[in-house]
Amino acid sequence: MSLLTLLPFIVLIGAMFLMTRSAKKKQQQAADMRNQMQPGSGIRTIGGMYATVKEVNEDTVLVDAGPGVDLLFAKNAIGAVLTDDEYNRIVHGIEHDLKSDADIVPDDASSLTATDEPAADAPGDDKAVDLGKKDAADKPADEAAEAKTDAEPKKTDGDSEAK
Repeated sequence: MSLLTLLPFIVLIGAMFLMTRSAKKKQQQAADMRNQMQPGSGIRTIGGMYATVKEVNEDTVLVDAGPGVDLLFAKNAIGAVLTDDEYNRIVHGIEHDLKSDADIVPDDASSLTATDEPAADAPGDDKAVDLGKKDAADKPADEAAEAKTDAEPKKTDGDSEAK
């Protein structure tokens, strides 16, 4: 057998090795995350339920899902361990203000200029700008009726030329 014949098999084995390696890394990261859980941590289960950890055992986790509601989950059912800020934002709707002393960003660009005076070459608001449109009163009545009939779709009996 020549090397050219074995090349597809070598490439296939190399691709399988790389895929299993990345999957093992993800599994190891998930296991490390679950092992770092402590009582008081906010978690999200793989089913999407948010709760607070009360007790961590070897294979199980006791969580507080609400007042008087304690649930027992397998450690593998924990999808993510959340930071305190993220847990409070999601569960309680509390936004943590990281920049409380920061300047407020304006909604428009007019407050970003150095002077409050309008520019000399800027058009004033009191002038009417002609956009080339005609009022409906300027249009004759027969043209208005014709424009209205053109806007409506024409009905056919189903035998159209575009089939």
